[in-house]
Amino acid sequence: MNYSEVAAKYAELERISGRNEMTLVLAELLKETPKAELPPLVYMTQGKLRPDYEGVELGLAEKLALRAISTASGISADKVYAAYVKHGDIGTTAEDLLKTKNQGTLYSEGLTLKRVYDTLMKIAGQIGSGSVDAKLRELASLLNDASPLEAKFIMRTVTGELRLGVADYTVLDAAATAFLGGKQARPSVERAYNVHPDLGFVVQAVASKGSKGIQEVTVEVGVPIRPMLAERLSSAQAIVKKMGDKTVVAEYKLDGERLQIHKDGGKVKLFSRRLEVITGHYPDAGELVTKNVAAKKAILEAEVVAINEDTGEYLPFQELMHRRRKHGVDRAMADYPVALNFFDILFAGTADLTGKPYTFRRKKLEALVKVTERTRPVPALSTSDPAKMEVFMEEAIANGCEGLVVKDPDSPYRAGAREFAWIKLKREYRSELTDTIDLVIIGAFHGKGRRAGAYGTYLLATYDEKRAIFTSIAKVGTGFSDQDLEKIPKLLKPYESHVKPPGVESNMVPDVWFRPHLVIEIIAAELTLSPIHTAAIGRIRPGAGISLRFPKFTGKVRDDKSPEDATNVEEVISMYNRQLKKVGPAQ
Repeated sequence: MNYSEVAAKYAELERISGRNEMTLVLAELLKETPKAELPPLVYMTQGKLRPDYEGVELGLAEKLALRAISTASGISADKVYAAYVKHGDIGTTAEDLLKTKNQGTLYSEGLTLKRVYDTLMKIAGQIGSGSVDAKLRELASLLNDASPLEAKFIMRTVTGELRLGVADYTVLDAAATAFLGGKQARPSVERAYNVHPDLGFVVQAVASKGSKGIQEVTVEVGVPIRPMLAERLSSAQAIVKKMGDKTVVAEYKLDGERLQIHKDGGKVKLFSRRLEVITGHYPDAGELVTKNVAAKKAILEAEVVAINEDTGEYLPFQELMHRRRKHGVDRAMADYPVALNFFDILFAGTADLTGKPYTFRRKKLEALVKVTERTRPVPALSTSDPAKMEVFMEEAIANGCEGLVVKDPDSPYRAGAREFAWIKLKREYRSELTDTIDLVIIGAFHGKGRRAGAYGTYLLATYDEKRAIFTSIAKVGTGFSDQDLEKIPKLLKPYESHVKPPGVESNMVPDVWFRPHLVIEIIAAELTLSPIHTAAIGRIRPGAGISLRFPKFTGKVRDDKSPEDATNVEEVISMYNRQLKKVGPAQ
């Protein structure tokens, strides 16, 4: 397939904003693409090269991308940078500058989708000495043979700013429309994606074999399953009522990191909540699984928690995050040993257990996990009595936990779903907002006084899934230790942007913008309506968004969450509506 056809469709997608229109355009593109080339097309349409869990990244910095435009266009680096500042978009910059170069000329070699994809994969694979020059050569070679429009989308792809707004579910809708007769078939395609979250693989399966191809997509050890997620309510009584006044299962909610564990004989692979491979951070956890999980092949879920070896006490989440170091893992293992609290099993032996009720899975888990000082099924209580649940929660908190997760004993494992089959219950704070929320840093303001020369406050956003954008919700400047004030800017540095990043909505203009990446945990006095912030704009009252009153950083950087996994707009609206007290615009 010629890449020019892909670029033309991308340009069409860029011009439209309606989800239905985007689905139809994307469905046309999928139907026109040879089946063998569907996976690369799907990945690239989302600005990726491989599924997220494989961790393949281009690693192409803005500066190198601008150098490639300079090399391909023959225009000086200074003029390229000036054009970039003018346009505020590297794709439009490439398109504009290459128009001048290519006027009246023929392209030396037409680009195919396969060549573009293979070249980008080659760029991603370049590491070590000489890799920067190698990446520059490969990218400049593509641009030399690209039309201005092709160059626009190539450059946006390599810098992670494709801007098409094509979310996972848009691709699923498009695949159902293209190959199964309409969006009404989306649930079956979505089920396949939830148990095998590789969009390219799933789209190719449905394109090749239709409904039969979707049915053949099954749970597979080594391929992560999208996690089932919990809703939240503020009291044990509300939870028991929501679940039909029947006996439920309440489990400790530990202050650790959620792991999805894939065991295949003596090999163990660990995935984070966002489906990244993090086996290297917890090699000792892998050993614990090998020794203490009886099944030869299994997929389990557990909370990994840092532990004090001398006392057996669990340590706070911040201590566990020392294990996320890229270097010095052996030292971190010695300083911060871990324990595993298993809370679900999704596959055992040769059997997919996701369709089984929770009580069945729990019994299987208890039969296969050996109880030791470092491994156990997470403590649980079966009850229909809210008072007993409250007492159990206080016990959990006394043991270093955040609260409880309460589960419907009859529910299957709904991969990728957030519903009231699992409900979080945390301790109540002395405020209207009774839970922490996870928000994305999108900007920073320079500090004053003691914080002069550093960032004083951060601009935070929540994710709007319906519009696939990050919307501002608050500024936060309290709760940061001196170590936080030094560490967080370093974590944000790779994501600095000279202009407001695509997919970000904010009426506030910070001193520095950041592409959405870093998630931090926040507590606040309450949620309030705001004429300034854009989160849930117009959803509660015309012209007003939702903001936080007296927000405070809890000390947790949520490395285990992607920006899309942060607290979303629908959750914020639900939390606001549950507040007993509704207040006016934030000051």
